[in-house]
Amino acid sequence: MNNQQLERMTHADGFIAALDQSGGSTPKALRLYGIPETAYNGDEDMFALVHQMRTRIIQSPSFTADKILAAILFKVTMNSKIDGEYTADYLWDKGIIPILKVDEGLAEETDGVQLMKPMKELDALLAQAKERHIFGTKMRSVIKELNEDGIRRVVAQQFDYARHIIAAGFVPIIEPEVDIHAKDKAAIEDILLRELTAQTATLKDDEYVMFKLTLPERANLYHGLLDYPAVIRIVALSGGYSRETANDKLRANDDVIASFSRALTEGLHVDMSADEFDRLLGESVDTIYRASVGK
Repeated sequence: MNNQQLERMTHADGFIAALDQSGGSTPKALRLYGIPETAYNGDEDMFALVHQMRTRIIQSPSFTADKILAAILFKVTMNSKIDGEYTADYLWDKGIIPILKVDEGLAEETDGVQLMKPMKELDALLAQAKERHIFGTKMRSVIKELNEDGIRRVVAQQFDYARHIIAAGFVPIIEPEVDIHAKDKAAIEDILLRELTAQTATLKDDEYVMFKLTLPERANLYHGLLDYPAVIRIVALSGGYSRETANDKLRANDDVIASFSRALTEGLHVDMSADEFDRLLGESVDTIYRASVGK
């Protein structure tokens, strides 16, 4: 683990840019960017186009370490280069911490939740991540309904993998997303907090984790998790909210910073001029930064 990155992640101001769209979510990200599915043929072409989009974002003068702490990457992005450097090294040269999405997607829904598919290639991916100078990881589950057994299994699976990732020398981001359209969202979040607290209490002080959580119905619901020395950050996902709505909800939660994807890139388009692109990205970065640190 890079101690300089750990210090920055723990104490510096800023937010996390989520640039980790995978095979399932990349077509939508490209459509929103103005590239239809008819513009490419197969995964190789698709990932080449999304890497061009991510490269444009990362190279923008608006994408700087004074407001962006870290960026979450997909494995294809990790293994791609920007100006001759692997993406993680390019980011850290800018002072931005590289994080890797490691899950292999979601299983079918059971008991109102979607667990992660078994991570059959995790050890190999972590070994590669170490070579690419990755600091931490991110893995996502989804909770859709109020079902205590389902929520408990989501949290247990997340922590099982988190302990494995910690042992390999990384800081995992645990992401049990609550669907923003869930009928009993507030009650789900109460149960989720209980399960997260019980699991967090079993961690040693130096078994560092972060949480990436849906913005809760009750402001500051998850704040107490920061009382545990192992928890270095709580970050929020936008979850389908517009940038304006996500920022409003974020401002209501003390000591929580953004880790937005769609809300960060909202409005960006492939046909924009460099000046237009950088201006709009800069406005997005500024508003998300202020919502993250200006409580």
